[in-house]
Amino acid sequence: MEAQLILPVLLTPDRGQKRLALIVALLVPVPFVAIIPVGQIQLPQVDSYIPVVDTVMWINDSIAAALLLAQFSIMRSPSLLALAGGFLLSAFLVIPHALTFPGAFSPNGLLGAGLQTTPWLNEFWFLGLPSAVIAYVLLKRAKPIPRHAVPFSIFTMVMAVFLVTCVLLWLTTDGIEFLPVIMSDPVHPQLAWHFVPLVVLSIIAMLLLWLRRHSLLDLWLLVVLEAWMLNALMFNKLVTRFSFFWYAGRVFSALAASIVLIFLLSEMTVLYWRLARSHMMLERERENKLMNLEAMAGSISHEVRQPLAAIATNSAAAKRFLGHAPPNLEESLAALDRIVVASHHASQVFDNIRALFGSADQAQEPVDLNELVRGTLHALRGDLDARNIKTFTELTFELPLVMGHGGQLQEVILNLARNAIEAMDAIKDRGRVLRLRTQHDDRTVTVVIQDTGPGIDPKKKDSIFEAFNTTKPKGMGLGLAICRMIIDRHGGQLTASSDGKRGALFQFVLPIKSPLGPSTAPPS
Repeated sequence: MEAQLILPVLLTPDRGQKRLALIVALLVPVPFVAIIPVGQIQLPQVDSYIPVVDTVMWINDSIAAALLLAQFSIMRSPSLLALAGGFLLSAFLVIPHALTFPGAFSPNGLLGAGLQTTPWLNEFWFLGLPSAVIAYVLLKRAKPIPRHAVPFSIFTMVMAVFLVTCVLLWLTTDGIEFLPVIMSDPVHPQLAWHFVPLVVLSIIAMLLLWLRRHSLLDLWLLVVLEAWMLNALMFNKLVTRFSFFWYAGRVFSALAASIVLIFLLSEMTVLYWRLARSHMMLERERENKLMNLEAMAGSISHEVRQPLAAIATNSAAAKRFLGHAPPNLEESLAALDRIVVASHHASQVFDNIRALFGSADQAQEPVDLNELVRGTLHALRGDLDARNIKTFTELTFELPLVMGHGGQLQEVILNLARNAIEAMDAIKDRGRVLRLRTQHDDRTVTVVIQDTGPGIDPKKKDSIFEAFNTTKPKGMGLGLAICRMIIDRHGGQLTASSDGKRGALFQFVLPIKSPLGPSTAPPS
């Protein structure tokens, strides 16, 4: 499973994502060039500016580092750990940078800062991201860290970055004599070449990343490094403190760091959406499986109850006929024959249900619907006679055969006929009639079952085929739902019509899939 898990940041960018990154890369130099004519204009000193901007940068870099560490904990790639370390170092360094800046919290800065402390912290801060990107590229092919070592790796990286931050803070305060002088006074720079390492390191990182770019993250890191290099080149070379260049430079630095953050947040949102959708699909699949199990159990109960009831009824009838004096052997044999038929029917129910709910393709065979209608009337003859129901059949001569599962189609006709018989139990003021007919055209065969019962309530007509929806006191609401499922799987359509007063008509239409020969049943 782990090997198949691919996070969005490691996916290959598509054409639209490449186009968007190219547009952003082309737009990045525009603001840098646009402010060159007014860049040297001196503006009033705002002491709160650095703490505010550094706070924004600390938030951006901290969140980016946390998102990268979260993805590292899943992918366990050392390259992601190194990149997260670079953003974490940037977040750590902006804290002493804000505290030591002259005028921000004290006239000369806190933590024993001197004139060169803040510019050198700024220098090291600019070196952090390109160095992390170089490490990220070089470690791309490294083996994943063992899962049990992930927490220790994160802890070690955080401690290492914290230690480096402390060393750099000591170097820029107590050890400042080991470093060249950058500022000649609190406003004007003195060192002319201090921007060169920043630009060179950024170019090296961009070249390595370009040569080994694979993912969407690589694409946006290239854009960030472009902005990083331009910022280092222009603002560390041309800037004088509290000039328009200087104020804009910190804003551009924050925006450059935000590019990766925005990308990571957007991709994590996409990942969350995908996970949420997958979870919903899994839940829906689970519910469907449970519904199928419940439907299967209900279908078995629903279908087996009828032949079992027929077996019990005919057994009692056979016993009664044998008890006559003399025994009525003819009626007893007829009842026993009906028991045999019902037994075969009960056995066939399980085969039909297995084919209906199974995943394997059901066997197709030529089916004569006229024969199924006659078989249905024979199976229900006892119920029809007991309820004083007359039957009329109109079976089309030479009815084309259809391809399908004969047992399932038999169950559809049986279910529809039983429903019609039970519906007519409530009729007292008119005759009870069950009509069955078959018909066809060039492409389809139709079976119609019509009764003279009370009909279908117009308010419930649209929901009668839904599972677990029933109007019977002890019904499960599965019969019509299963019938529709069977007909749908045969490529047909099951419909119902009624005026809600005098009977209902159910019919299903099946396509003629194979001209294997006509039915030769004569009309009844």
